[in-house]
Amino acid sequence: MLAPLAALALQSGLVLRAADLAALRFTVTQAALSAAISCALAVPLARALVRRSFPGRGALMTLLGAPFLLPTIVAVLGIVTVYGRSGWVSTLIGAPFPLYGMTGVLLAHIFFNLPLATRILVQGWHAIPAERLRLAATLGLPASARFRHLELPMLRAQVPGAFLAIFLVCLTSFVVALTLGGGPSATTIELAIYQALRFDFEPGHAAALAGLQAGLAACAVWVAARVTLPEAMGAGLDRAPMALGGSVGDGPVIALGTLFLALPLVAVLVEGLPGVLVLPAQVWPAAGRSLVAALAAAALATGAALPLALAAARGSRWAELVAMLPMVASGLVLGTGWFLLLRPLLRPETVALPATITANALMALPFLMRLLLPEARRLVADYDRLARATGLQGLARLRFLTLPRLARPLGLGAGIAAALSMGDLGTIALFADQDAATLPLVVQRLAGAYRMEAASGAALLLVALSFTLFALFDLGGRHAAK
Repeated sequence: MLAPLAALALQSGLVLRAADLAALRFTVTQAALSAAISCALAVPLARALVRRSFPGRGALMTLLGAPFLLPTIVAVLGIVTVYGRSGWVSTLIGAPFPLYGMTGVLLAHIFFNLPLATRILVQGWHAIPAERLRLAATLGLPASARFRHLELPMLRAQVPGAFLAIFLVCLTSFVVALTLGGGPSATTIELAIYQALRFDFEPGHAAALAGLQAGLAACAVWVAARVTLPEAMGAGLDRAPMALGGSVGDGPVIALGTLFLALPLVAVLVEGLPGVLVLPAQVWPAAGRSLVAALAAAALATGAALPLALAAARGSRWAELVAMLPMVASGLVLGTGWFLLLRPLLRPETVALPATITANALMALPFLMRLLLPEARRLVADYDRLARATGLQGLARLRFLTLPRLARPLGLGAGIAAALSMGDLGTIALFADQDAATLPLVVQRLAGAYRMEAASGAALLLVALSFTLFALFDLGGRHAAK
């Protein structure tokens, strides 16, 4: 992390141009609006899902996890199919939908982040102790009073953290701005970095922009660590959650939310199936490179997260800080730093795949740390003294104690890392030439050349590979845990 960031600091120019300030304004504005709208829509959707039990609810909750694992370029293609100038919605309303520009960027970011905010708030509602709900029912509190005294405190605790998490994700958005930005008036800092290196070849300018973005992200992480409030709801007795009273508006909210999330996924499937039969020759080598990069990134991220999580579980604050450090930069920012470091020594294209693997592993590290740390703390608290007393240490401890007890979160984390790496289009866009492109880059190039049928087929292949990798790692972890 420090090597590319130091290269950026040394190469950074001191002057920002008017276009850079416009990109800064657009970046902050779209990130704030995306986070605010996603959280605002997530509140009624999460509340409806908590209050209603219906056939297919489990499938819908699974659907809420799909956009997180879906490669960004694939989701963008699905959104274009649904909302583009000749898309389904434009055909339905009889006029072209204004997709490109701020509207398209917001629409895509809401598609990606509404499920994340909803899952966070659903967990918050489920965390309200059942005893509080039973007491409210016993006292005969009306729905408005229950919301004010039970649900609103939970929302005050959960929404700021969800808002800042989504703001940070949208701050470093690259593919969405690249495909839906719509010109200079809708350029993000991330896209400006890419243009400064790939088209203008101004490393100092790119470094200045990357440093600006890293500073913005660091500020967002600092605020996120201090804004989230404790719920102060108190502990319960772990009774089964008590159902909240529903309302007639829950059904339409759930239906509209499901339709909004499902349409782009259906579009990817419908448009991609015919394209699978006409895949260009360059798709298959690119798919192989993507698989190698995804497996290597998952192995690196898992191998780094495990010792860091164990060290943090034993009280090392530095270990947790190191694992969360990648949150201050994006893959493109790291790639820019590596580009500046390696350019005097060799042709950057020759290390496109190793640089991409390294950046993807670093980007996945905070997710794995969040998954592993609670289980690692439980492992240390429950078994550390017994392991010391019996002399269980080294490889024997790793084999017989650590890996079996942490197999489930390790498998889930490795699956997330592999899926995210499989769909990444950040670092590779800076380094790769025609002979080193990964599958997401091939999809982007096919779509840019208006070969939409081939792009849709390659996108469907990318989705299948991403979800297969995730499922295999997740199932492997659960099987090992048994």
